[in-house]
Amino acid sequence: MSPVTTMAFITRCCRNGWLDRALRALWALALVLAAGLSHAQITTEISPFQVERLDDEVVVSAQVLFELPAAVEDALVKGIPMFFVTEAQVLRERWYWYDKKVVSTQRHMRLAYQPLTRRWRLNVTAGAGREASLGFALNQTFETLAEALSAIKRISRWKIAEASDLDMGVKYRVDFSFRLDLTQLPRPFQIGALGQSDWDLAATASTALSLTAAK
Repeated sequence: MSPVTTMAFITRCCRNGWLDRALRALWALALVLAAGLSHAQITTEISPFQVERLDDEVVVSAQVLFELPAAVEDALVKGIPMFFVTEAQVLRERWYWYDKKVVSTQRHMRLAYQPLTRRWRLNVTAGAGREASLGFALNQTFETLAEALSAIKRISRWKIAEASDLDMGVKYRVDFSFRLDLTQLPRPFQIGALGQSDWDLAATASTALSLTAAK
């Protein structure tokens, strides 16, 4: 009878072991899901958003609301520059076909930490790469990351079109977007950031535009 009793005892232990491992696995899964939910709460919004005519220009003013994810901030502190892109498109509404793109413009913002001076440098250009040298360029230095991010988040009267390029009384729509451009990061970071919510900083806004005569 002893062998039978021993076998029964071992079976109960195995069952209890499997149960413990299953409970631990479920607990680990719950922690992962909870972490995922916390990452999902990271949102990027654009508010307020305004498009107006000032003299002979069409300008955009906006405030981008977001908190910099820990993974992005950690990469910045380690010396990896981050690139933020704002884009505006003016589209002419057409009831009989797709809306026609009339104007498209971008602004690229490169944020980098300078360890020697412990300052943050922001370069703002009208394009990326070689295009940057052909248009608007602005260089700024900030004491803190918060100050640099404040400049990135605030878009004030950004010229996106000449009023003369648009027809009076015609209905247009302005699509505006803001994003963290992963394509300009070093290749290893692009691969590591792929599909990670911590690196997903993007938002869009849209509004109607109908030009009137300049006052």
